[in-house]
Amino acid sequence: MRSIILPAVVAIGLGSAAPAMAYDTGDQISMQVALDVASDLGVATVSHTNFLGDEWQIEGRDRTGRWMEVDVDARTGEVRNVDRGW
Repeated sequence: MRSIILPAVVAIGLGSAAPAMAYDTGDQISMQVALDVASDLGVATVSHTNFLGDEWQIEGRDRTGRWMEVDVDARTGEVRNVDRGW
């Protein structure tokens, strides 16, 4: 009986697992392009990047060490917002 139960449990477990699917970015810009935009605005050291579906949020520090965050539109690459720490 045991020899039947274990393979059945394994088969059920494997059957219920969904394959990992890559996220289709379509016509959206890559993270590297968004980082280049942020770098052009003064981000020298990146601490966090976050993709929110319609924009990239890039946090980091400028050359003087001040915190800043740049929001970049994920489709056009345009800058939506720049926050700088004072």
